[in-house]
Amino acid sequence: MLGKRTIGATLMVAMACSVSVALADGGTIKGVAKWEGKAPSRKPIQVTADPNCVKLRKNNPLLSEKLVINQNDTVRDVFVYVKSGLPAGKTWDVAADPVVLNQKGCHYEPHVFGIMVGQELQILNSDATAHNIHALPKLNEEFNSSQAQKGMRLSKTFDTAEKMFKFKCDVHPWMSAYCSVMEHPFFATTDEDGNFEITGLPDGTYVLSTWAERFKKGQEMTVTISGGETQEVEFVFKKPSKKKKKKKD
Repeated sequence: MLGKRTIGATLMVAMACSVSVALADGGTIKGVAKWEGKAPSRKPIQVTADPNCVKLRKNNPLLSEKLVINQNDTVRDVFVYVKSGLPAGKTWDVAADPVVLNQKGCHYEPHVFGIMVGQELQILNSDATAHNIHALPKLNEEFNSSQAQKGMRLSKTFDTAEKMFKFKCDVHPWMSAYCSVMEHPFFATTDEDGNFEITGLPDGTYVLSTWAERFKKGQEMTVTISGGETQEVEFVFKKPSKKKKKKKD
């Protein structure tokens, strides 16, 4: 069908709020990250080290976010981005709205996100307990800042494009989030239905790539945009089959 196409890619590996770029002009890539097979159970996380966290999670136990399979058998928190194909030398306006990383319920929201070089990152403590934010980039400046009270807010920016790096809380070692600093706005994170959307793409042929916490290797596919059309893509993830050990003679 002209203007729409479904492309599948499968990656055999072991093993989120939707963050979408909204640009007015250009083509669109809509997609979904599907899970094939039985969904693995999420392990509960013990938060007993902090009585305040115990209270906050009393009616909503915290579960591992390393791999989240949604109720519709899709995968949350897969970061999808244009890896190559954008016009050489072109620069993109930095998004005016800040990205917010919230410490809420003794975990980070969102768990996986992207931000542009120079875009403001606001880090908020919404909990009635002390947190600290320890960012661990390799190319950008590392920082470790305390937020002792509810409502405290910290603003940061990153000067250099950098692939995924970790945020952690030294007070609560189970807390983690992952950030990718991008030179362009063409990225998104799959939501609670496994969906993502990237808009405003100029005509061209692009390599689309993924990152997810529990996947050692990302998936890639080639997508061509022409005449402001919408392309529909599908990534399929599944648990690997166990390799059989070779019998010794």
